Amino acid sequence: MLPTVVVGGYLGAGKTTLVNRVLRGAGGRRIAVVVNDFGEIGIDADLIESRDGDVLNLAGGCVCCAVGSDLVAGLMALPERIAPPDVVLIETSGVALPGAVARAVRLVPGLDADGIVVVADAETIRTRADDPWVGDTVRQQLAEADLLVLNKTDLIGAQALGALHAWLADVAPRAVRIDAVDADVPPDAVLGAAAAAQPPLPPLSAGRAMRSGVLRPALGLFESRSIVLDGALDPQALARALADPALGLVRAKGVVRDGDGVPWVVQAVGLRVRVTPAPPGTPAADPAASARLVLIGLRGALDAGMIDARLGLHGAAAPDRS
Repeated sequence: MLPTVVVGGYLGAGKTTLVNRVLRGAGGRRIAVVVNDFGEIGIDADLIESRDGDVLNLAGGCVCCAVGSDLVAGLMALPERIAPPDVVLIETSGVALPGAVARAVRLVPGLDADGIVVVADAETIRTRADDPWVGDTVRQQLAEADLLVLNKTDLIGAQALGALHAWLADVAPRAVRIDAVDADVPPDAVLGAAAAAQPPLPPLSAGRAMRSGVLRPALGLFESRSIVLDGALDPQALARALADPALGLVRAKGVVRDGDGVPWVVQAVGLRVRVTPAPPGTPAADPAASARLVLIGLRGALDAGMIDARLGLHGAAAPDRS
């Protein structure tokens, strides 16, 4: 399944800045940015290598595709127009509801809605949310976020920022919130654990065990761990455990085999969890393992001890940090 991330937020919040930053930090991954019309997005000129009809060829093998007004039809035609990407980013218009777009994505065979990222302007978001004309839309956008990038935090003071976080805890209760200036967020926080492809880890010995470590440089705000487990697992219980906000996770994803050996994809983004059947042929970490998980969290907030406890691990080594 092709991971697909929806990027939403009201006009002027910084969505396009975020998308350009992700493209610059693609790290060799082929990212397909999908928009309704090129006029709705400002891909940085130095990223554009050529244009072929309604496809912009971007640096590093990334692309930007205009799909017109019928998003589902455009997404279904995507494999016919470009080489298969590693991940798809859909930037919505400033007045669109990202949750509706994510539901549309799930109608397209082969795509997996991997999360909703909403960008909010820290200076104006409360005013927008109280506006009699657009307030309902703005509040709905916030409520649908799995990851909320609170942008332009340099434009308000510390006291106002604290009050804003308290307000957002009620308005967007399931979202993981990240403060940002100029939408400077590590790409992996947006692309998620699904895009953090790693080589297979070594086989494990019998019994419940774990190996953990940093997957790639954490880029300041984030750190990540890989975990391989063996022994029978309950995918639903694992997903619920990973959604506990006390763990400090931004995202978690992995392939889990249940007691009957059936593979499941387990995802947690903020407080949202999903457990879906794994596509045929999906590997776990290795033939002897029942699960491989990738966890991304805020630096200093990722609680290794609590994660070990939730997963029933004892005496496991803490992750490396850089």
